[in-house]
Amino acid sequence: MSQSPHMSLANAITAGVSEEQSIDNHNERLRSSIGKVVCVGRNYAAHAEELGNEVPSSPILFMKPASSVVSTRHDVIRPNPEIFGGTHYEAELCIQLSADLSMATIEEAQQAIGGVTLGLDLTLRDLQSTLKEKGHPWERAKCFDGACVLADWIDPQAFGNLQNVHYQLTINDKLAQDGDSALMLFPVYELLVNISHAFSLQAGDVIMTGTPSGVGVLQAGDKLKLTLGAHEWVTQVQ
Repeated sequence: MSQSPHMSLANAITAGVSEEQSIDNHNERLRSSIGKVVCVGRNYAAHAEELGNEVPSSPILFMKPASSVVSTRHDVIRPNPEIFGGTHYEAELCIQLSADLSMATIEEAQQAIGGVTLGLDLTLRDLQSTLKEKGHPWERAKCFDGACVLADWIDPQAFGNLQNVHYQLTINDKLAQDGDSALMLFPVYELLVNISHAFSLQAGDVIMTGTPSGVGVLQAGDKLKLTLGAHEWVTQVQ
């Protein structure tokens, strides 16, 4: 493993971004350190079942570009629902790498995690379904600007071996998703090893580890609260 010459995502967020700086500048700083966002589909059996999908025998991977990333300090902005249909939320445990990984071992994967947080994988579900029916790729439904919402990064040491990390999404003070890494089909370290054997990962890359059941559509004015241990982030939907 080698350290990337780029500033790590965790450092980018904590390197003195003052409250006076604009949200746009914060988002730009956040994106600048990210090479790619690797997402894991159907990593919770209950979520696969709620969408009528098969439970996978190996990780399902797709990507989002860095241009899709915004901070929870920014309101969640949906693409026009009259054109694109509803925007669905998927709360996920996310990690950020502080070192490169290629053909990694479990031990190397453990050492490469630089930050942990929560994120929202936003999805244009109607468009995704249409594209799937046609056998087309569905980046249009997953990669739009603002489709990857990330909270602030936390030192991974706060979460031990990442095997029992509990997190929640509430919408308008009502519990929407209740996740726990213990229920993942493919745990975090095994995911990193699996991905690194498919393609190389670099310091600054973000991995969204999959969403638990309870996904649904966002409405204008919804107040979202992400909770990870003692940490909470609140944002609102436009």
